[in-house]
Amino acid sequence: MAHQGRRLLDRVLAGVPSGESPLTHAADLPAQPAQPVPWPSWAAEPVVAALVERGVPVPWRHQAQAAELAWSGRDVVVATGTASGKSLAYQLPVLSKLVEDPKATALYLSPTKALGADQLRAVEALGLPGVRAAKFDGDTPMAERDWVRAHANWVFSNPDMLHRGVLPNHSRWIRFFRRLSYVVVDECHAYRGVFGSHVALLLRRLRRVARRYGADPVFVLASATVADPAGSASRLLGAPCEAVTEDGSPRAGRTVALWEPPLLDDLEGENGAPVRRSAGAETARILADLVVEGARSLAFVRSRVGAELTALGARRILAEVDGELVDRVAAYRAGYLPEERRALERALSGGDLLGVATTNALELGVDIAGLDAVVVAGFPGTLASFWQQAGRAGRSGDSDALVVFVARDDPLDTYLVHNPSAVLDRPVEATVLDPANPYVLEPQLACAAAELPLTPDCLDEFGGQAARAVLDDLVARRVLRRRPNGWYWTSHDRPHGEVDIRGSGGEQVVVVEADTGRMLGTVDPGAACWTVHEGAVYLHQGESYVVDRLDLDSGIALVRAEKPEWTTTARDTKDITVVRTLDKREYDGVSVCLGEVEVTSQVVSYLRKLPSGQVIDQVALDLPAQTLRTRAVWYAVDDALLVGSAPGGAGLAPARVPGALHAAEHAAIGLLPLFATCDRWDIGGVSTALHPDTGKATVFVHDGHPGGAGFADRGFAAIIPWLAATGEAIAACACPAGCPSCVQSPKCGNGNDPLDKAGGLAVLDVVLGVVGEGSDDARHGRVSGQDRSAETSPS
Repeated sequence: MAHQGRRLLDRVLAGVPSGESPLTHAADLPAQPAQPVPWPSWAAEPVVAALVERGVPVPWRHQAQAAELAWSGRDVVVATGTASGKSLAYQLPVLSKLVEDPKATALYLSPTKALGADQLRAVEALGLPGVRAAKFDGDTPMAERDWVRAHANWVFSNPDMLHRGVLPNHSRWIRFFRRLSYVVVDECHAYRGVFGSHVALLLRRLRRVARRYGADPVFVLASATVADPAGSASRLLGAPCEAVTEDGSPRAGRTVALWEPPLLDDLEGENGAPVRRSAGAETARILADLVVEGARSLAFVRSRVGAELTALGARRILAEVDGELVDRVAAYRAGYLPEERRALERALSGGDLLGVATTNALELGVDIAGLDAVVVAGFPGTLASFWQQAGRAGRSGDSDALVVFVARDDPLDTYLVHNPSAVLDRPVEATVLDPANPYVLEPQLACAAAELPLTPDCLDEFGGQAARAVLDDLVARRVLRRRPNGWYWTSHDRPHGEVDIRGSGGEQVVVVEADTGRMLGTVDPGAACWTVHEGAVYLHQGESYVVDRLDLDSGIALVRAEKPEWTTTARDTKDITVVRTLDKREYDGVSVCLGEVEVTSQVVSYLRKLPSGQVIDQVALDLPAQTLRTRAVWYAVDDALLVGSAPGGAGLAPARVPGALHAAEHAAIGLLPLFATCDRWDIGGVSTALHPDTGKATVFVHDGHPGGAGFADRGFAAIIPWLAATGEAIAACACPAGCPSCVQSPKCGNGNDPLDKAGGLAVLDVVLGVVGEGSDDARHGRVSGQDRSAETSPS
């Protein structure tokens, strides 16, 4: 259907109350014809026959090109759009090898269990004799694991299981490693930040173990479109990697609509700020309209709670329209039990579900054909993720589809819906990871030494001098023992179980219903104090619970079923200390720095809020403080520039300075994702009118992961365009005194108080006026000084 995307948009707009105009921009992206090529001459005949029978008459150009490189023994990354058939690019060489050589083996790694299960089903459906594909992940029953080790020749797993279950027990996998021919790393753009840095070192450990048994596998990586895919993949892999980027797949046309929910009349938020209809509520209404229209739709929502609430809202609307449609909408998110996830995936793929509200758990690769529409509720942090989510629409390629980006009440979202070119025309980001991060390198080297003694010859692939310095420290602490031929692990216990490669802070906190003992789900330990503190409202599959007790020592949150009228929002206090300044630029009254900091935060209370946004009360909590050693970018401003009346000064009264700095900090956090591969929840900030380590008024923006994840480095390198976009976002917002669209933050530990919107704009104008005139380096984002990590990290 040629114009289905526009028809669906008209249907969704028809449900908007009269007088509202949420649509800020709509663009029609053209369809793309297929570029088929013949099957490669080396492709095994049974493989080609099975693929043809499954509806693949010939490969597309990029599939054949990537497969050819892999078959010839070169590491390759295929970086093309969502639904471009990247799977075939690795299935063809891997399956041809397995069919021709019965003893050959292959390993498939994906960042999510759902994607791995989906790809395993696709391979099993081909029914190729001699191909024994099997999963090996945390959901695999213990009784099946021995069979996988002994008999499977294509193992489908994930980095977590490779780290904890395979490499530390490599002596039990000798058969598998001895003939390991291919390693597939799917959706490799998802490996960024601390998680990506861990996976980069994990892949180096994998290659080292494989070589120990005489194998040297070819790596085939698949990625959504990213900037510099060859460079990003090479940094992840630790070896040169060729890129295939020209997409030869057919693509349906798509209508992309940018949508800003309207302001609510007669409703005030925190500190009297105007309030927009929430992106979740707006998305629930849009999803319901699409389901009524019979359009198979996904709604991507930023949080687990948001996905639950959006599905609930859509079901509530549908109950008033057509009760038979209620059960055709569901939520899908991480934290569900494995059997719940599999059942939802089957219902979605089979068409039993028409609408699903999901977190990014369904962003990656799961083959859901024939989706008519995607709603993205809130910018997902990167353009790569946005286009990955948008690409779920129109996967079948034979009819136009609709993508609706619904802005949250957030500075970045507001900026994007009013600057369409920043979404539609801007190139996607590069992946940021730093394998030399000592907080990552130290535990990874300990794991590597526990697997096989480290030798001087292998240090280059682990970071050279950086690795040697970490090893010296591990020897001094008697974690490793130095012998003439290398470094040896000293303990009987392996370190793997203590290393959290996803940077979540340790073992998951289990949510348990106190009355029945039923396990409901899990929560990241770093988020537990925020989301399952005593009194918190917890949602699971549409049911609400109240937390009675959080026991951090045992990792359990006990809850009871209850349906309160309110929701809960945690509040915290935060302090920051400069540990070491790595780079510094001095200007006339302003200094801009990059360095290591220590952030101490403590959840001290929570607010109970009605659905209208009205705050009922604030309840005190007694929870432990958490300390984070990480990296930050900060600028410090002389008082003369802030409160003085000299030309170029802000002219602020001293009492306004804290609120002005606070507003500038919030807005800067909101806009950094335009310049770094992160989202708001990857970073944090602190502002103060007089910081003891700088002696000046200072605004900090820090990475939210131990050791840093490269985001602060990117902010430091792009200080001018970053702060300029921040000022533009504040100035463009029509609210009189500050709102979530410009300077209020959804995670502010101080309840967005004090905030001074005009003062924040004045601070940014002063800083830009000084820094912008003072340095070509700053203007072009160059890094000077001793620490060059902003240049050596992927950028």
